[in-house]
Amino acid sequence: MAVKVCVNGFGTIGRRVADAVNLQSDMNVLGVVKTKPDYKAQIALKKGIKVYAATPEGVKDFENAKVDISGTLTDLLKDADIVIDTTPGGVGHKNKEIYKKSGLNTIFEGGEKATVADVSFVAQCNFEEAVGAKYIRCVSCNTTGLCRTLNALDRAFGVKRARATLIRRAADPDDVKRGPIDAIVPDPTSLPSHHGPDVNTVLKDLPITTVAFKVPTTYMHIHAISATLKKPATQEDVVAAFDEATRVMLVSKADGIASTAHLFDYARDLNRPRADLYEICIWRESVAMVDDEVYYIQAVHQEADVIPENIDAVRASLKLMEAEESIKATNTALDIM
Repeated sequence: MAVKVCVNGFGTIGRRVADAVNLQSDMNVLGVVKTKPDYKAQIALKKGIKVYAATPEGVKDFENAKVDISGTLTDLLKDADIVIDTTPGGVGHKNKEIYKKSGLNTIFEGGEKATVADVSFVAQCNFEEAVGAKYIRCVSCNTTGLCRTLNALDRAFGVKRARATLIRRAADPDDVKRGPIDAIVPDPTSLPSHHGPDVNTVLKDLPITTVAFKVPTTYMHIHAISATLKKPATQEDVVAAFDEATRVMLVSKADGIASTAHLFDYARDLNRPRADLYEICIWRESVAMVDDEVYYIQAVHQEADVIPENIDAVRASLKLMEAEESIKATNTALDIM
């Protein structure tokens, strides 16, 4: 019998999570929760997904807009098996008390502090740690990207220390409140940035320091990474390690992929929904060894890379599959290369 999933929030991540859940053979979306009757709520209904109001007070707004709802969050929780909270950062912490009363296992997103959950999660790094966990936090898009590739290096060669410079998109494509901007913004101005400590909520023994900047684009993040390796390696060895890692994709300027715009165009031609790239994309030409230090550049699609982690987190929390089986099932359903 398929697991019944409540998705609380239907924005950038929630819409993608809901679609991904419905592509799996062992789970489906029981309903999604919205705060207002906007076009996103209407799209959910057109897809055959039931919509619920976040609060009793909000029911009237949906009725006035003539958007059909099936009840409130409280009603949805009564019939759900698990919750995926994709609400804006900080809201999940407040919602946790509601979920505690329902007794449901819950998946949170990276906008929440690590203390919201029993474990911070990246499937290929620490799936086993999350098995049976009541509360799991799928870490942010940037942390997920750093963890995937650094974990591949650490498993193959060992990593003494890593450093990363993050060039961050200023806002998501539909976010008119924060962008566009005509500036390069240190994020934060005080160094190092929070991304390194967040990586350590997953890869606890990997020393890493990060800095970050916001730039006027909405497409993707770019990371320039260097890592000192414990074992000798050649450029070819490192490329092979990345090539073998799940949810990591090597791309090449020689093939005409020289920018984030090219990556989006590539995803569109792959017929990916919303031009989503679940994989962390590493430019093959950027991989270089200098003595015991490897350098590389990767791109992170901030709207999509955490989506497969949410699916695997459901399976880990409810003990539905072992790590390898779950990752394979998710990759197949989402057509991850």
